[in-house]
Amino acid sequence: MQIERAQQPIAAAAVTLVLLIVSIALFMPPLFEKYTSQSVLFIIGAGISICVCLVLHFVFIGIAAKELGRSPVLWVLLSLCTLPIGSIIGLILFEWFSEQQKQAAV
Repeated sequence: MQIERAQQPIAAAAVTLVLLIVSIALFMPPLFEKYTSQSVLFIIGAGISICVCLVLHFVFIGIAAKELGRSPVLWVLLSLCTLPIGSIIGLILFEWFSEQQKQAAV
């Protein structure tokens, strides 16, 4: 069924979103002054982490949309335009609708 195949990309998209938020938080004033500004390598690593997590998040959103029979381009653009709140809401809705479809199939 489509729902089971989409569970793994949805979980991966959620993990990359959490890592993206943590990486961005490292540049916020309280954390930046205490931890991030102490090392140039840490700043570079956090920046690379932001780039990689952002790209992977969109890739996993596209894969999940394709597995669920929806337009991957539309979902990736929607996620891009409303990042991070839209991604969080989208992932919650993906999970909620997949649970409803699982219960309806039983």
